[in-house]
Amino acid sequence: MRQFRSALLYTALALVANTGWADPYGITDLRDGDMRKLAVHSAALSVSDMTYTGADGAPRTLDDEGDTVLLVNFWATWCAPCRKEMPSLAALQEGFAPEDFRVITIATGRNPLPAMELFFEEIGVDTLPLHRDERQGFARSMGVLGLPVSILIDRNGDEIARLQGDADWNSESARAIIAALVSG
Repeated sequence: MRQFRSALLYTALALVANTGWADPYGITDLRDGDMRKLAVHSAALSVSDMTYTGADGAPRTLDDEGDTVLLVNFWATWCAPCRKEMPSLAALQEGFAPEDFRVITIATGRNPLPAMELFFEEIGVDTLPLHRDERQGFARSMGVLGLPVSILIDRNGDEIARLQGDADWNSESARAIIAALVSG
C-alpha cells in the first residue's frame, strides 16, 4: 500500500509540474486535425546559425529574417508530400502581414533552381521564396531527418514547435496557432 501511495503521489506531482511547463506558448489546445502532429516544445530551442542560399543566390541565416514569427519548411522537388503541402503553406502566408509572419521554404539536397521553379509553377505557388540548402548542412544542423519538416520559430529566433510530415497549413487550427504566436 505504501508503494502504491508513493507511486500515486509521484504521478500527481509529475502531472502538475508538467501541466504548467508543457506549453509556455499557449498553442497546444489550438491543435486540431493535422496540427495535432505539431510537437510543441516545453522550452524554446536555439536554432542553427549556419547559412543556406537565399532566393537571390546570396548566403542567408534565419537571423536575416528579423523579429517575425517564422514557419521554416524543408522540402524537395522529388517529395510527393511536399507537393501536397506547399499550396496550403502559400495560402497560410497570404493570411498574415509579412512583418508579423512569414513562411520560409528551403529546398534541401539536389534541387536545381529550374526544377524548383517548375515545381512551384505546377502546383500554382508563386508567393513563397525559393531558398536552397544544396549540401543539406543547414537542414542537418536543424535536425531535419526526413521531408517535409516544418519548424515554428518565435520572434526571438528560437524554435518552439516542429511538425514532421505534411499537413494542411491552411486549416482553421493552423491559422489560430499562427495568430496566437503573432499576437504574442
